[in-house]
Amino acid sequence: MLLELEGHVVHVAYDGVTGLALIEAVGPDVVLCDIGLPGMNGYQVAKAVRRLACVPLLVAITGYGHADDVGRAAASGFDHYLVKPVDPAAVLELLARS
Repeated sequence: MLLELEGHVVHVAYDGVTGLALIEAVGPDVVLCDIGLPGMNGYQVAKAVRRLACVPLLVAITGYGHADDVGRAAASGFDHYLVKPVDPAAVLELLARS
């Protein structure tokens, strides 16, 4: 809701497979993606997105905050890594820079 209030167009998917299909269909500028998704986890989504012709800014938003999780996310293709609970201002700042 916050992103929509700030004037952003928002599309939502609740699992990795649907999310990847939505990314392919919509071609968003930015993707906010959880790591612990059913069906296809966020790492798998990021790797698949990196193979697309038009690659959005990928931001992991997750409860996994260990250093090895951050490294795995970067290796999978995420540009940024935010640990829950995420400061809304941090998300808005990332969007403003994209």
